[in-house]
Amino acid sequence: MSQLDAELEHAGEETALSPKMLLLEQLRITPEKQLKPMEFLFQLFGKPCFPRRELVAITGKAKSGKTFVTSMLMAVGSLTPNPSPKGEGSIYQLPLKRMREEPFKVMWYDTEQSDESTQDILNNRIIRLLNNTNTNLTNPTNNSCNLWSEKSIDVFNVRGVPWKERRDLLREAVTRCKPDLVIVDGIRDLVNDINDGVLAQEVMEELMHLATEHNCCIVCVLHQNKSGEDHNLRGWIGTELMNKAFEVYSCEKLLPQRIFSLEQTLTRKYDIERTMYFEVGDDGLPVSCGVPTDGGSKDKADGYPQLNADYIRHDEQDQWQVDVRRLFSDAIGGRQQVTGAELRSEVCRLSNIRSWKFYNSLLEQAVNGEVIMKSYDHAAHVIYALRPQAPVQTELYQDGEPF
Repeated sequence: MSQLDAELEHAGEETALSPKMLLLEQLRITPEKQLKPMEFLFQLFGKPCFPRRELVAITGKAKSGKTFVTSMLMAVGSLTPNPSPKGEGSIYQLPLKRMREEPFKVMWYDTEQSDESTQDILNNRIIRLLNNTNTNLTNPTNNSCNLWSEKSIDVFNVRGVPWKERRDLLREAVTRCKPDLVIVDGIRDLVNDINDGVLAQEVMEELMHLATEHNCCIVCVLHQNKSGEDHNLRGWIGTELMNKAFEVYSCEKLLPQRIFSLEQTLTRKYDIERTMYFEVGDDGLPVSCGVPTDGGSKDKADGYPQLNADYIRHDEQDQWQVDVRRLFSDAIGGRQQVTGAELRSEVCRLSNIRSWKFYNSLLEQAVNGEVIMKSYDHAAHVIYALRPQAPVQTELYQDGEPF
């Protein structure tokens, strides 16, 4: 009997599969299932980043360069032609470019600033980045060329709208404008209480659904906690964003040089090991710069010139490494146990570490090297303690014989 005859024979019979089981079958993942390949909008230092259908977080303290970074993303995304990957001769001189040659549609959804501030950034930063003369433009000598187009970037300021309406307007804007890249600056203003766990989860699920349904990348901007050494994202919504984001980037303003940094701190796919540094020129536009130094002291590690030399060890070939045992022992001190946040804060304070990724690599070394022990307290919070060192075995001798 053919498959069609078999189906006709059972036509009208009640299926044994419930609607939920049918949905589960649609959601089943198998090695043979044909899935759409992941598509990334940008590359940084040659590594793909900012994927479609995903959330990306950009974090940092107040005035740490987050809006500068999002401005660069919007300008690079909509610039014609694509910036040079090496940045040579371009207005950016940054290791950031689009994955494809064609510009894409960008939407900026500003919840924080005044209308005047949003317009000022649009006119004096984003549009100037687009219009500035550089060797990558079709006509590099034409200072009057205008690459700005309202068809390429949609900008909305919803600070004056009640928080309950901002989510509905965001959904409507994404549905109507059909952007490839969405900048939500910031997601804290999509809720009335950043510590409302239920509402935070609801907003994250909405944003994930929006990104998936409209095949766009949604960049969520959120402040870090105000404490100087605490780099955690603010509130419960920050915790949910960390859990759901495909990538997390941290911005920092390095004083006294007034240099800004952008570092990838978490990712689900492509690790970007290098940190992007930039400074703001006299014209108010960002320009790439090298790793900030303090005069090139040989006592400091190459590439990490701000590290405390007391915790740096050099081998015979003058290769350096961090003295993990001493650093973490000093950080924990005489305490029996410390929280993860306390340990990170003290380690970074003692060593002058500013990179999350660098700290996490040292923490992994300390745990795997049996310098510290990781466990959990009664509230299921991560805690750390120094691992007791095995006592040195010494033998006592009497008349030349051990006893």
